Amino acid sequence: MEIGTRNAGAGRLVLSPVGDLDMAGVPAFDRALDALLGRPDLLEIVVDLAGVDFLDSTGVAALLRGAAETVGRGATLRVTDPQPLVARVLRITAVDVLLGWPGGRDDDGSAVESGWRRLR
Repeated sequence: MEIGTRNAGAGRLVLSPVGDLDMAGVPAFDRALDALLGRPDLLEIVVDLAGVDFLDSTGVAALLRGAAETVGRGATLRVTDPQPLVARVLRITAVDVLLGWPGGRDDDGSAVESGWRRLR
């Protein structure tokens, strides 16, 4: 897995993994995320999923751990631009809205707001 990072200004950083975010790719993702979490001016981490072809449960867990760690440091983490297969995994595991993906949909197809929600 290759992971690019870039500064989006004003405490916002973009993490761009490329490849599979699975058991083999998660360690590299975690190292890159940890490096960003050490920044004192951090406000938001955006994980651009456009280059992620596959996401399994270890990848979902890594995103959730990253979001929790980021919130614990007073910042936010959100995902953007998932490919259809990755978007489906985010939706069926009900973490799409937890990770701030505005494409998140409720079971009836209606849009839902970002943040925690009760699972059915």
